[in-house]
Amino acid sequence: QVQLVESGGGLVQAGGSLRLSCAASGRTFSTYIMGWFRQAPGKERDFVGAISRLGRNTYYADSVKGRFTISRDNAKNTVYLQMNSLKPEDTAVYYCAATTKLVASRSAYEYDYWGQGTQVTVSS
Repeated sequence: QVQLVESGGGLVQAGGSLRLSCAASGRTFSTYIMGWFRQAPGKERDFVGAISRLGRNTYYADSVKGRFTISRDNAKNTVYLQMNSLKPEDTAVYYCAATTKLVASRSAYEYDYWGQGTQVTVSS
């Protein structure tokens, strides 16, 4: 098992930046593909991006491509989500997730472990 704890959320003006962190404990962190998802009120949980086990490959939703960057530091058991040029429509609770599947997935159902989420609010 792995436990995930997100941090770094908050309130930011449109055009601003935030960096989310997700610290993992438990089983060896580098064995997991890590994903970021977000959920706005009344909406489904949407894929934001994912990163491969060694960080060589990243995948993004079209809505964040070019603005968000995922990275990981396996020595620190942490995955990051750098969010730039934030827009009001990025407002949501952001979750990190881990999967032992062989390939990264955009489906939340493919992820086995989840953090508690961190709120990101972007004001216009």
